[in-house]
Amino acid sequence: MIVKHHIEGSKGAFIALEEGKQVGEMTYSQAGDEKFIIDHTEVDPEEKGKGIGHVLLYKAVEYARDHNMKIVPLCPFAKASFDRDVHIRDVLFQ
Repeated sequence: MIVKHHIEGSKGAFIALEEGKQVGEMTYSQAGDEKFIIDHTEVDPEEKGKGIGHVLLYKAVEYARDHNMKIVPLCPFAKASFDRDVHIRDVLFQ
C-alpha cells in the first residue's frame, strides 16, 4: 500500500492506494500554523478490516510530528483512535 499526501490551500488529504486503486482517504483542514483538524476518514467497504484507516492516521501523526503540529480529531474514527492509543497522543491538541 502506498499513501500519498495531497495539499491544496488549507485543505489536505492522505490517500491510500493499492495496485493503483484508491482504498482509503483521510481529509483535514489547516487551523493556523500549529494544528490541523482531521474531519473525515473513509475506507472502501471492500477493504474494511485491513487497518487502512490506522495506516492513514499514523501518516497524519507522522506529518504532525515532522512539522511540530497538533491534531484536532473531529472525525469519529480519528477521535476513537486517539482515545485508544496513548502512543500517538503527543500530537493531540489539548
